[in-house]
Amino acid sequence: MLIRPITIEDAEDFVELSKDIDGSGFMLFESGERKTTVEQQRKFFEKILSEQRSIFFVAESEGKLTGFIAAVGSDLIRNRHSAKVVLGVQDAYQGQGVASKLFVELFDWAKEVGITRLGLTVIKDNTKAFNLYRKMGFVLEGEKVHSLMIDGEPVNEYYLYKLL
Repeated sequence: MLIRPITIEDAEDFVELSKDIDGSGFMLFESGERKTTVEQQRKFFEKILSEQRSIFFVAESEGKLTGFIAAVGSDLIRNRHSAKVVLGVQDAYQGQGVASKLFVELFDWAKEVGITRLGLTVIKDNTKAFNLYRKMGFVLEGEKVHSLMIDGEPVNEYYLYKLL
């Protein structure tokens, strides 16, 4: 397995990866809701690649994208030390260390660019992800009540952070 920064050429494969991961039921997009075109994805990657405090890493296995981690930061003085994290790994590759390796790469990058705080959210019922985040050093910061509506029902999210 290879962990590497995303490239613009990954756009088509990433669109498919995202749609697959959305099917897990634990991402922001409902299964089938994502309508991102390859061109829109390319433009998004161009933007991310141009920002000093944002990054996008992918996991690749046998030439296929299997997971990703992204951190989106800011250049504003008051919050340039922090970034928001999003992670996704295909079901077939979960439990194989993919997410942990993505996090290690992200932590190294964050230290290089001076980011000292990473934050993320997780659906309260996503115990597997919550436990992974805790294992990676994230601390529970709070709970956002009725943060999302899933299948017509309100669902809470946990907020977690990690200081580097």
